[in-house]
Amino acid sequence: MAQPQANPVMPSAPASPSAAVPPALPPSPSPPAVYLGQSVIPLVNKLQDIFSQLGSASTIDLPQVAVVGSQSSGKSSVLEAMVGRDFLPRGADICTRRPLVLQLVQTVRRPEDRSELVEWGEFLHIPGRRFTDFTAIRKEIQAETDRELGTNKGISEKQIRLKIFSPNVLNITLVDLPGITKVPVGDQPSDIEARVRTMILNYIKHETCIILAVSPANADLANSDALQMARIADPDGSRTIGVITKLDIMDRGTDARNFLLGNVVPLRLGYIGVVNRSQEDIQANKTIREALGYEENFFRSRPVYHSLSERCGIPQLAKKLNSILVQHIRAILPDLKARISTQMVTLQKELAGYGELTDSKSGQGALLLNIITKYSQGFQSIVDGKNEEMSTTELSGGARIHYIFQSIFVKSLEEVDPCDDLTDEDIRTAIQNATGPKNVLFVPEVPFEVLVRRQIARLLEPSLQCARFIYDELVKISHRSESYELQRFPVLRRRIEEVVANFLREGLAPAETMIGHLIEMEMDYINTSHPGFIGGSKAVEMALQQQRGVKDASEWKDSGADRLPLPDKTSKSRAILARTNAAGVVAHEHSVKPPPPLEKPGSSSGTSAGNSSWGITSIFGGNESRINGNGKEHVLSRGYNEPAQGLEPSFSSIQLREPPTVLRATDAQTEQETVEIAVTRLLLKSYYDIVRKNIQDSVPKAIMHFLVNHVKRELHSVFIRKLYRESLFEEMLQEKEEIAAKRKRCKEILRVLQQAAWTLEELPVDPDTPSRPSHTIYDTTGLPPPASKNPASSSAAYAMANGDFSGLGSQSPNNSGFFGSPRNSKGRRSFHSEQASSGVGQQSANGSGFVGASGGAGYSSIKVDR
Repeated sequence: MAQPQANPVMPSAPASPSAAVPPALPPSPSPPAVYLGQSVIPLVNKLQDIFSQLGSASTIDLPQVAVVGSQSSGKSSVLEAMVGRDFLPRGADICTRRPLVLQLVQTVRRPEDRSELVEWGEFLHIPGRRFTDFTAIRKEIQAETDRELGTNKGISEKQIRLKIFSPNVLNITLVDLPGITKVPVGDQPSDIEARVRTMILNYIKHETCIILAVSPANADLANSDALQMARIADPDGSRTIGVITKLDIMDRGTDARNFLLGNVVPLRLGYIGVVNRSQEDIQANKTIREALGYEENFFRSRPVYHSLSERCGIPQLAKKLNSILVQHIRAILPDLKARISTQMVTLQKELAGYGELTDSKSGQGALLLNIITKYSQGFQSIVDGKNEEMSTTELSGGARIHYIFQSIFVKSLEEVDPCDDLTDEDIRTAIQNATGPKNVLFVPEVPFEVLVRRQIARLLEPSLQCARFIYDELVKISHRSESYELQRFPVLRRRIEEVVANFLREGLAPAETMIGHLIEMEMDYINTSHPGFIGGSKAVEMALQQQRGVKDASEWKDSGADRLPLPDKTSKSRAILARTNAAGVVAHEHSVKPPPPLEKPGSSSGTSAGNSSWGITSIFGGNESRINGNGKEHVLSRGYNEPAQGLEPSFSSIQLREPPTVLRATDAQTEQETVEIAVTRLLLKSYYDIVRKNIQDSVPKAIMHFLVNHVKRELHSVFIRKLYRESLFEEMLQEKEEIAAKRKRCKEILRVLQQAAWTLEELPVDPDTPSRPSHTIYDTTGLPPPASKNPASSSAAYAMANGDFSGLGSQSPNNSGFFGSPRNSKGRRSFHSEQASSGVGQQSANGSGFVGASGGAGYSSIKVDR
């Protein structure tokens, strides 16, 4: 197809005084945005090449532009138009089967340089080779895809990285992703659509990614797959640019004005409309330059797009992407530096933990000694609470040991009632058993000692359990003491665990033995002379007070409020009655009552008169003779011994029943027995509290001495005796294969991060991006409206139409926004007006709104009625 001819662009004629043309301004240096674009985008490209060495291991997200769209939406045509060359695979089916990272690098063509090598491409997987034939670039992309996936239609997330050097491009980085397809073809899996969508989301979900959503104009924009994916990753549309393709094949009578204005699906960064080559144009070998000329003519011939000049055309898309990417990069660079620095520190620490291998015996010995020393010191520091990696969320180490002692062991013993498992019947039975076959005058010590020893013995099990708790904590501490270095050597780690476990068990045994001795010591000697012991007299006094209080309350309740209680003397007299005789014991269940006692006339009745003093003797004794329930002396308990054969023969006819196997104390307690039980309980509680305090103090000391401190002091010496042997060096210092792989990988990542840090240091101190003019008004799409009445606004350049992007980086000599042709010197505005807010204030070299296409021919301007 022949390229349309146009009149050459002539230098601008001097403006007449009457012309509505602003006076020419002296040339100014490149705007700051251009300078930033020439510095930061190549830097990011370099960072991308650096991090590509890590593949999926890279966790640094770099700024980039991802091109998203459905299959055959025109993605590849947009990319080729921005480059100005045919270099992407094409076909009826899916062509982009691997992500293509495309880095466009603007070069400067010097007039004195006559080299033919002006544009070329380089693949990262073929370093050092330059492709000057873009057809060869297409073939290499296809070949590399087939090498990875075969010749069928499978897809892969593995990138192909291509760098294009040309003076006709702007610095920018784009990622061409596979098109969204619905129906699997070839060897594609049945879930091909889900896989493609997942791959796309993995790129566009990052905040550092700008989304270029490509949608055809001849389809409903509300159903666009690209915009649907962009909305998932970017709900507020703050980093999505819409591209409307195929404007030239819309139905007659329709246009894309509402699409471009954002009235259908609003985007903050707005939309750009483009016209690409059709498949027929490609087959007819229509060049990119010819297509750009056709695109311009299309927009010029459609008045509906005249007011949207800044939103139409490939050059506008390239400049807008360049500007947005520059600003995006500048915004995230500080965070990028901080993340790289943080990762370097982490990796350096990890690499130090892996250490280095050594083959010499001296080196191995030094390494082993260093490991066991660090382990011993780490164990001690955790127990003592001096560990550098101390937790702030939970108790650990020595703090847990203290918690076990004070909050578990001590409190548990304090909650125990020594008499909770002793009923009154138990105490009463013990007292009666201690008296033997006769009555006693005072409280026997035997039942008290028996009962108190039983309660002391209850302290043994919780004390031993406390020691086991501490043992378990020391085992946990031993695991926490392992360093990164130790994990390199599984054999050494296992041997250390064995040595520590045996040593802890050896320390637990004497601790448990000592605890047993402490309990036995308390049981072997009941020290009733302890100053904290309540003593018998005080216990009796307290028991009598309790008994009087209970009796007085009972008498008051029985007699009524108008009747006074009995005098103290009466109560006291009753309290000191002698112990009942054997008739006070009955058989259990099937037992029988003993026969009625033999009586003598003139039985004694007053037994309390002779006992006026109060004490243990006066309460638990009384009279030597045993008195039955009727106050009469039993014949069998007289003071003299009467021979059994002296009894009257008449009694021989009485047959005694066999005593029962089990005897229980009678259910009815006498007042004296009630006091005895109360006194015994007071004595038990008093002495148990003394022993409990001793155990609460002694058991933790025994555990600390025999177990905790012993392990702390001797652990390093045990390691030296058990492990530090030259014959064991080689066996114990065998490194795991994965550790060697991790060390190698860690070194590689650290090297890449260091390269990235050095690259960031190359960034010069750039001036801030110029602020937007105060008179510029922005619509809801985030783009300024066309400056229809601002003659000083610069125009967009179709530099790619004639293969020259160099003019985009400078202003026109006359600094006007008009064509340089004398015909256009009077108030005729160019069709594509560039906005001051676009971030890239470039104008064409000749000052015209359009750079001439094909041999410098200029496009005819569109007259704007005022």
